[in-house]
Amino acid sequence: MAWIHGWLGLLAGWILFAMFLTGTASYFRPEITRWMQPELPVRSVTTAQAATAAVAHLQTVGADDVQWYIYLPDDRTGITRVFEQPNPKAPPRPRGELQLDPRTGDPIAARDTRGGEHFYRFHFQLQLPYPWGRWLAGLCGLFMLGAIISGVVTHKRIFADFFTLRWNKGQRSWLDAHNVSAVLALPYHAVITYTGLITLVVMYMPWPIATNYAKPLDFAQAAYGLPADAEASGTPAPLVPVGPLVAAAEWRWGATATRVVIRHPGDRAATVTVARHPSASLDARGASITYAGATGQVITQSPDPGSALATAGVMLGLHIAQFAGPALRWTLFLLGATGAAMVGTGLLLWTTARRRPGVAPFFGLRLVERLNIAVVAGLPIGMAAFFLANRLIPVDLAGRADLEVQAMFWTWGGAALLQLLRPARRAWAEGFAVGALAFAAVPVVNLLTTARGLPRSLAAGDWTFAGFDIAMLAIALLLGIAARRAGRTPRLPVSRRSKVLVDA
Repeated sequence: MAWIHGWLGLLAGWILFAMFLTGTASYFRPEITRWMQPELPVRSVTTAQAATAAVAHLQTVGADDVQWYIYLPDDRTGITRVFEQPNPKAPPRPRGELQLDPRTGDPIAARDTRGGEHFYRFHFQLQLPYPWGRWLAGLCGLFMLGAIISGVVTHKRIFADFFTLRWNKGQRSWLDAHNVSAVLALPYHAVITYTGLITLVVMYMPWPIATNYAKPLDFAQAAYGLPADAEASGTPAPLVPVGPLVAAAEWRWGATATRVVIRHPGDRAATVTVARHPSASLDARGASITYAGATGQVITQSPDPGSALATAGVMLGLHIAQFAGPALRWTLFLLGATGAAMVGTGLLLWTTARRRPGVAPFFGLRLVERLNIAVVAGLPIGMAAFFLANRLIPVDLAGRADLEVQAMFWTWGGAALLQLLRPARRAWAEGFAVGALAFAAVPVVNLLTTARGLPRSLAAGDWTFAGFDIAMLAIALLLGIAARRAGRTPRLPVSRRSKVLVDA
């Protein structure tokens, strides 16, 4: 079991560290996106008002569309997002996702960015083409689950070791740190790994659905009560006001709506589907109600899910945690950080356990150590570069969202290569120090380039922007402490120190 634990953790460890770090950041995906678009105003309106304003805008610009998607604002986003599915027979025109003022329905001009969505997508797609990134993430998730189980079996004194943390003891210190970070959030680590696999289980094991349904959409309609796709009748008919339909659906649920999908707007066969916000339940696959677009009558609503679908929905909900309030979200963020610490200390423990005083390290040890530095110290530098690029790249530059992502990976790659020019101990200390400086620079650059710096955000009570800047400073402090400790020369016990001196 110890052999399995060590090798499973090593082979998948670098990818798992990146998945944990970016997945943990994804708990604040909407807040990161809001920080990365400082031009967006904050509007407080009801979802029914936002839906009415969005439909009014779409009716002026997309009357010939086949389908409209309207993502309603909430207390974390503050804006309305709409997406049009064009009619293939209509004349081509620029289309894409639009951000609307939820009060007026007017388009809002803001810098192009992927925001927190970038970390969320990288967390399970690893910046690889579909489906290879998801398959690789799933394989690493299986390795992680195996490492967790074998680790519990291996550590007989697992709970006693939780209360033991000895500093400056070499391999013993890394083992203590690994045990503490693992046991502190062991249920979280097991649940987040297992639920991550379950969220993509239909892709990993598609055969039951493929055997019983001709198309995946047929399964979705049968399982989730989605209305069958109907052809447009060709008879024009005005769309009923959508705001009252949203308000009626919310009254039925006792919860807010998150999305409106309008099919064949302006046609007698039009339908309006309102979906419940995932924060209303542990089940992330919320209920939905479909109305007739011409009359406003209820056509269908999602049935109560069976035990299998309810279990799958709860698994997804536990993983993405959209039900969590601010306090629980911060708790999950800290637990996710312990996961990154667990994987990182495990990688360091692998090299520490194989290093012998006075013996030159073998090639495999040198390779693993350099990969550890490249990922554990290099990835935070790249993430800080992503935030800095958002503020430094010109707002109106074409393709700036892709440039932000490229800045992260080029910076990460540069840090990974430059550390090869330095001794390993110095590379650790300097990598953490650069990361500390980069994260400390984020609130400074934000203050210099926008009107929403930390002092003004605190004065205005804007806790999204203030909290982000404070979090950047806290991460900089932690990386600074890591740089200082990494730069220290470990003190050997007297017996080992005497042997090293004699050998010398």
